[in-house]
This record gives sequence, structure tokens and C-alpha cells, in this order.
Amino acid sequence: MTEDPWKALAPGSVDARRVDPNGRHDFFWVVSGNGEPGLLLRVVPSLDEPKQLPKMRNLDIAFRTLGDDRALVLILKDGEQRELFGTLCRDIISAAETAVTTADALQRTIRRTMRWHHLLRSGRSDLLDIEEQRGLLGELQFLRRLVDLLGAYAAIEAWKGPSGSAKDFELDAVLVEVKARRGASKPFVQISSEDQLADVDGCRLFLVVSAVDAAIKPNGKTLTDHVLEIEKLYAMAEPDAYRLWELAIADTGFSFDDDYSDRRWTVGKTREFEVLEAFPRVETPLRTGVSRVRYSIALEACTPFGIEAEALDRFIAEGGKGWTT
Repeated sequence: MTEDPWKALAPGSVDARRVDPNGRHDFFWVVSGNGEPGLLLRVVPSLDEPKQLPKMRNLDIAFRTLGDDRALVLILKDGEQRELFGTLCRDIISAAETAVTTADALQRTIRRTMRWHHLLRSGRSDLLDIEEQRGLLGELQFLRRLVDLLGAYAAIEAWKGPSGSAKDFELDAVLVEVKARRGASKPFVQISSEDQLADVDGCRLFLVVSAVDAAIKPNGKTLTDHVLEIEKLYAMAEPDAYRLWELAIADTGFSFDDDYSDRRWTVGKTREFEVLEAFPRVETPLRTGVSRVRYSIALEACTPFGIEAEALDRFIAEGGKGWTT
């Protein structure tokens, strides 16, 4: 199990070898033209592919066309992580091989990749940093809101932020990006990629900005306290909803074993905007050669696009029907 599975593949060219000739699903060890190790799962072209795949610092995950077939390809970009990547790949294969269908194997592959992702992120501690905590609290606030609107299962199924999707929440024809900021900070929000506010065909996109502030004891609650409130909701929900909750909160990098007692947080009001054609944002698609764009937008410039929270709630509860700009 510790042998390098890419050792026998030809260097300097694209090469592949099936992981297990008797395996239930078509997994292959591959190397890229640059000699980068990877794992490939072959799927049929008719299989529904996720709208967005996670973007990760040390891994490249994408769908590729292979003749008449399609494949999900996971490539390691950091050669120093090769041994750990091999362990990750074997764990992915082990999890996916229990799936009966290729569609289920694909979903298990993507989810297991995200659960391993934090182990492959270099240069960070086990704890979420301050801005990561703030961002998670903003998303949890909106998740709680969706539970009240749609129920526990539909809410957690819509939460795509932990899996690395470009949009934090996907609800059929409604997409929501959540941003958290200090209530007293300069009136800007940070957009971390060109895809976050990009249009998606057939969908309406909304930006929800939450005020999340550090507090001094006895005010506020720790990050763990806030997560526990949602945990209790899902502990009382149906088993499938709780399973998705466990996967999602783990994918954020949060763990109940970690100590977040040194900082307390208050979560305040939100502001809602619909992202329309004239909304202040970077236009997509970007020019060839330009990628990984980060930028700030002024909330003042977003004011003409503001909507009432009740209107957004009603739109979500009605499944994206009956909305007029």
C-alpha cells in the first residue's frame, strides 16, 4: 500500500494504468504531460456533472473529455505532497468502490477529496483563522435561515460552500453568495474569485452580507457554541440530513476537538442584494491567461441593487417563482 503507484508510468507523457482490473468503477493512476501524479475516474458523458468543482491550492480537479467518455481527473500540483496524495487517492478509491452507481461514486470521490483537502493545505495551523471563522459564521447564519424556510434536509443539501463551489448556496434557480464583515469596518466586501459573482444560466444570483463581530465575554458566543446550535438542529433531523451536515461541517475545516474558547462572536443583521447586469463586479469570462482574480466591492455601489430580506426569503420558499425585479 505504500508503493508509489505512479512509479511504473512513463515520465514526460500522459500515461495511465487501471487501479484494479476487477474494480467496480473505472479508476486509473495517471501522470500528466508534466509528470504530475493524478487519479482519474472515468464516467459516461450522459452523467450529470456538478455545476462547480472545488478550487484547491495544491490540487487540480476537473472534468476532461477522453474520446467518447468523460472523466474526473485529480492532479497533484505540489510534488512534495506525493506520498500523502497517494494515501488520499487510495482512501478515495476505497470510499467510492462501495458505491453501486457511477453517479454515487463520483459524488463520494468529490466529497472525500474535500474532507482530505485541509491536510494538503500548506502553511496553516489546524485552527481556522479569524477571517475563516467569520466567514463560517456568516454561512451558518444563512444555513439556519434556510432550515426555517425549507427544512433541515433541503437547507444542508443547498450548502455548497464547504465543498469549494463558487457559490455558497445553490437552490435550484436561486444562487446565494454569503459574505461576512465587521460591522464597523470600511464598507467593502472581499470577492475571492472571478466565479463568485459570475452569472449562471437559468439562475438568479444574490449577495448576502452579514455583520459578524468579535465580542468580549460575557457577550457573544465562541465559534464552537455557534456550531453546536446548528448541530442540535441536525441531531433532531432525519438521518440523511444529519449525515450531510457532518460531511459539510468537516469540509469547512472545523472540528469539535479544536479549542476556539479564546474568541467570542456576535452575528448581526444582513443586507441583501440581487446581482444583476450592472452590479459592480469583475466581468466574466476573463481574458485568456487571466485567472484567480481577487477584488473588493464597495457596498455603497451595491445600494441600487438592495432588496428586503423578507422578499428574498419569500422567493426562496416559493422555489424561485414569482420574483420581479
